[in-house]
Amino acid sequence: MQFIETRGNDGVKAKEVSFSEAILSPIASFGGIYVPKELPEFGTAFLEKHIESHYKDLALDVLQSFEIDIEESTLKEALSCYDAFDDPSNPVPLEKIEDDCFVMELYHGPTRAFKDMALQPFGYILSKEAQKRGENYLIMAATSGDTGPATLETFKNKDNIKVACLYPDGGTSDVQRLQMVTEEAENEKVIGVVGNFDDTQNMLKELLDSDDFKSELERRNIKLSAANSVNFGRIIFQIIYHIHGYLELVRQDEIAMGDKVYLVVPSGNFGNVLGAYYAKKAGLPVKKLLVASNINNILTELIDSGVYDMESRDLIKTESPAMDILKSSNVERVLFDKFGSERTKELMESLNTTGKYMLTGRELISLQDDFEATYSEDCECEDYIARYASQGYIMDPHTATCMKSYENISHKGLKTIVYSTAEWTKFSTTVARALGNDTIESDTEALAWIAENTDESVPSIIEGLFTKEVKHGKVVEKELIKDEMLRFL
Repeated sequence: MQFIETRGNDGVKAKEVSFSEAILSPIASFGGIYVPKELPEFGTAFLEKHIESHYKDLALDVLQSFEIDIEESTLKEALSCYDAFDDPSNPVPLEKIEDDCFVMELYHGPTRAFKDMALQPFGYILSKEAQKRGENYLIMAATSGDTGPATLETFKNKDNIKVACLYPDGGTSDVQRLQMVTEEAENEKVIGVVGNFDDTQNMLKELLDSDDFKSELERRNIKLSAANSVNFGRIIFQIIYHIHGYLELVRQDEIAMGDKVYLVVPSGNFGNVLGAYYAKKAGLPVKKLLVASNINNILTELIDSGVYDMESRDLIKTESPAMDILKSSNVERVLFDKFGSERTKELMESLNTTGKYMLTGRELISLQDDFEATYSEDCECEDYIARYASQGYIMDPHTATCMKSYENISHKGLKTIVYSTAEWTKFSTTVARALGNDTIESDTEALAWIAENTDESVPSIIEGLFTKEVKHGKVVEKELIKDEMLRFL
């Protein structure tokens, strides 16, 4: 299968590229990104084929259905990463929390967040391709909290790979920051940035598309790629668990094959829900995709009104920092899928030059055919955390943003899957506050208090962070990121 460009072709880049080319060089013409030229079929026949399949077998078939140019042996080796998750037989458990609501726990990998589901196998494949071609790559990642640790984990000590990870100083939880700044691998550099996630992501995309920066790297015999979800190598793995979740409901006799469901996804950069959108379009029986946001509710505004307006708002720091994002890169892929490259280029150029764009009435109706949206303030999320904790289930604040969406549609009689993108341990001070202790200020105290007052335990991989030496203490202005990276190289 070939991959094409969201903003059309500039006459310089190839009009179509292979999967391996798209993941190694993820920025397309006019600053666009790559999408599959067509989608496989994941309808009833495909689902029935996998009703008894292990997650890895399902994943392999999904990947091969895209006819990507990666050898089967490499794919199998990449997927073996799931053997190191908490339960190798079920790396993404589905937990029932209401008669019609189920939480898919995507955080049972090494960094305790959903990014491991994609980045663990993706990192293996990308590094293998680099070695196969005899090329050296700088992998850049901008993170709002979870992409960074997962990227560092998957690429550490990999041959032919160096990593530069950017995070907004003060814009992550303590655990997320420690997961990054204590990384010891010599091929990785972590850089704190004065600003917010949008600042780091914008700089990443500028550098990916910068001829001057690429020339600097070429002199060092280094090529440039990215681990953010602008890279379709991330998205392809995020399609799989949506299919798996549906199959789990069938296996648990909660639905019959073919019954439609709701999927509720906490969303910042829109990659997770984009995977669900592709699965739905490819035949997964989904009634609607519900996008849950925090008070940075730019996605809610887009889906409700058709207006995407960054100009009139400032980013607000919240208790769900991985969603503190205003410029959601993967919305572009939905715009392309619905409206084509010419219109997508027009909308994205308007966003880049004026800070906003507006859909037509007909375009908004098309968007609403697939998506609904809600948002929750921090106090609402704390209430949801407390409510479900009293029922014996501890969720993190990102997962909690989904519960308003669930409540809004729970009367409609369809089963709902809520996606839990991070373990509570990464946001323990917020969870402790929700559970009634508002005097705790440090993660170490909060983790200990929650473990003492609930049935939860703290994984050793989290506990050990607080005694590790900080290896990356540098914080720079965004204009100095390029120089800092070159010094590292």
